[in-house]
Amino acid sequence: MINSVGVLGAGQMGNGIAHVFAQHEHQVKLYDISSAQLEKGLKTIEQNLGRQANKGVISQDSIPAILGRITIAGSLGDFAGCDLVIEAVNENESLKFDLFRQLDEIVKPDAILASNTSSISITRIASVTRRPDKVIGLHFMNPVPVMQLVEVIRGLATSNETFSTATGLVEKLGKVTAVSQDYPGFIINRILMPMINEAIFALYEGIATAEDIDMGMKLGTNHPMGPLALADFIGLDTTLAIINVLYEGFKDPKYRPCPLLVKMVNAGYLGKKSGRGFYKY
Repeated sequence: MINSVGVLGAGQMGNGIAHVFAQHEHQVKLYDISSAQLEKGLKTIEQNLGRQANKGVISQDSIPAILGRITIAGSLGDFAGCDLVIEAVNENESLKFDLFRQLDEIVKPDAILASNTSSISITRIASVTRRPDKVIGLHFMNPVPVMQLVEVIRGLATSNETFSTATGLVEKLGKVTAVSQDYPGFIINRILMPMINEAIFALYEGIATAEDIDMGMKLGTNHPMGPLALADFIGLDTTLAIINVLYEGFKDPKYRPCPLLVKMVNAGYLGKKSGRGFYKY
């Protein structure tokens, strides 16, 4: 039974995950190394709850109770009593390994450790712990309160019990499960990132403007957002990190990141969060 949930990282994904669990009556502990990010994350949750109330998804009266179920963790040690801890930090393999080693020492032996990674091997993450059977991937889509899908990734050692608990939990959150084997990029980014990368190549090679590339994909293939605008929304640094995971994982040149993407990341043009990417914000 999952009652208490720890969320590691209060950024775009972490605060959304905390929001959804608290909305579905779980006690949530939210931690981030940055106190400013924690404050921003809590403000975002409150704003998003307000939007849900305005749309009739939840009642206005329920907001204080939902917010009341989220407490700030002062350190990783505050996760000791959690039944489940979900890591939602940057797509950095060494950072995730270090955090999972620490969490493995802190949380109770029967607790499940999950990663929200969108591309990094769950098997490799699990291997740095003493509980690889209790490690699983729970890849929520952004924005978490709105998007229905959760990609569930089994590591090689993930037990049937852990998998069953995780998929049951996703269902209780009112979301839909897509199950992926543990290969680079899983399902979503294995397909999405090469498309985004190819759109960047089309811009790099002067085939069309960013606006026409995105308009073509929106109106020509019924995508809700063009691939270049989506890359800006994801973050060009995160996009590059995921494409590099595909490239290094498969050693296939079809996953080679576009030089324009590399140059933009080097310049600090990271998309919406930095104010400039393929578009200005």
